[in-house]
Parts: sequence; structure tokens; C-alpha cells
Amino acid sequence: MAKICFVSRQVSRLAQLCPKAQIGRRSPAAVFRARGATLKDWTMTAVTAEAGTATKMPTFFIPHGGGPCFFMDWRAMGGPADTWDKTAAWLRALISTLPERPKGIVVVSGHWEEPVFTASVAEQPGMIFDYYGFPPHTYELSYPAPGAPALANRIVGLLQDAGLPAATDATRGFDHGVFVPFLLIEPTATIPVVPLSLRATLDPEEHLAAGRALAPLRDEGILIVGSGMSFHNMRAFRSPAALKPSAVFDAWLTAAAEAPGPERRTALAHWAEAPAGRDSHPREEHLIPMMVAAGAGLDDAGARVFTDNVMMADISGFRWG
Repeated sequence: MAKICFVSRQVSRLAQLCPKAQIGRRSPAAVFRARGATLKDWTMTAVTAEAGTATKMPTFFIPHGGGPCFFMDWRAMGGPADTWDKTAAWLRALISTLPERPKGIVVVSGHWEEPVFTASVAEQPGMIFDYYGFPPHTYELSYPAPGAPALANRIVGLLQDAGLPAATDATRGFDHGVFVPFLLIEPTATIPVVPLSLRATLDPEEHLAAGRALAPLRDEGILIVGSGMSFHNMRAFRSPAALKPSAVFDAWLTAAAEAPGPERRTALAHWAEAPAGRDSHPREEHLIPMMVAAGAGLDDAGARVFTDNVMMADISGFRWG
């Protein structure tokens, strides 16, 4: 039986489960107790009603593009209009490659760092427009997917059980590493989404371990996605300086991602020693989300499932499982 109960929609679900309940200002759990049941009964009933039997999910590392690139004419930024078309098409098709529709999504974005791993428990996450200098309409984008406080708390519990420091944040919304790609991946915005931060140390082994800790969620129908870029040297983009380093590092990264589990983890833990590693990531916040996705992939086969050359740099996406 699946274990996750998404309390971000407690009220509406309880209304379905108990149509005669007068919720008023009381919590759904309080109403359920008033009907002679325990909180555990309420939780398990909600799980049974919504989650059902889950199919194991793969994990992904995706390129989330540049700012709001998929929702504007890229010629305004000095590039061809079709610069991001292939990336957008791949992201739109991602859900169709899954064994079933996810029951929840955990997104680790390269745009959120905290002293400890931090999961958002916001029931209705807001928008964080953390990009600058783009057309005005791109600051009006909206991604109204619900949060999932129960899933967020379970994430924190799994991390803490693995000896990793973790906490929750009641107000964190969706930064552009979340809402920009997911407007394409899941445009109905009906699947609950939990943003999960990087730890500010950016230690690759620690983030691989975080992924391993979260791997049980895959068996509960939860999709784990690292959102960043396989190449992220802002000074090199759109210049010949990106061509060779991005190609060399992409070849190494693909070999590492597709290696058997133990070799994969060893290679990724030492990514900075890879050919053109530091040339591709002067600072690694856009690569480290990959460590969580790869760690959660355990020993499942890895594959590069997307690649393109964008702004004179090779960029890729990866899948495990």
C-alpha cells in the first residue's frame, strides 16, 4: 500500500470521504475525530482513497533552460528564435515516458540553497521570479500546482533517518528552476509538487546520499527530479569558449551517468576532477541537483535521454530507472 497522504488537499478530500461532515473552521483531522475515528484512521483512509497501488518511478536530471526561455521570443536575448525548441519539446513529452502518472513530484532546483536540506510545506506555493532583465509578460507566469505538506515531512524524515540534516520551510514557493520546466512537463498543474533545497555545502557525496535516502518514494509513485543544467558557465555561453569544454564534459558526464551504480556514484562524487569539469561549472549549484536524482536512482540503469547544443554549449538530460 502506498504511504503518502497529501494533506495540501485535506479539506477537499475529506469532503469527498465524509460528504456530510461540517468542516467549518476545524481541521479535517478534527472533524474525522469527531466522527469517532483516529488521526491514523483518517490518514490511512485518505491514502487508500487517492494513492492506491503505485508503480515505481524513474528519476530525472533535466535542463531547465535560461530564465523563462520557453515562454518568450529568444531573439530578444540575441539568439535564434528556435534556440530552446528541442529542449521544450523533450520536456513536454517527459510525462508520457513514465509508467504511470506520478502521485507527487519532488523537485531539487539549482536555485534554492539552505544550510540544511529543506522541503517546502507550503500548501499553495507561490511564484518566485528569480530572473532579471526578461520581457514583462514573463513575470506574470503562474504555476498553481498544490504543495504536499505530508510528502514534505516524509522527505525530511527520510533524510534525518539517513543522518542528514533536514528541515521544513512554510513559505517557500516555486523558483524558475521549478515552474519554468514544469509549465511544460505538467501543464495541468494538478500533481502536488514539493520543492527541496540543495544543502549550501554543495557536497556531491552528501547530495548523492540524500538521493539514496529518498529512493523509497519512487515505490510510492513519487517522481524525483533534479532541475539544473549539465553545462553552466555563464561567461562561456554564446561564444566558442563553450564548444570544447561542454562537449568534453558532456561525454564524461554521460559515461558517469550510465555507469553501474557504485562506479557512477564514485565518478559523480569526483566530478570536479573530470575533464573540463570546472570549465563547465565554475560554481556547481546547477550540477548538484543531478547528484540527488542519480542517488535516488540507486543501481538502476542510467541513460542520457536528451541532448542538444544551445548557445554554443552541449546540454543534456538524464534518467535512471
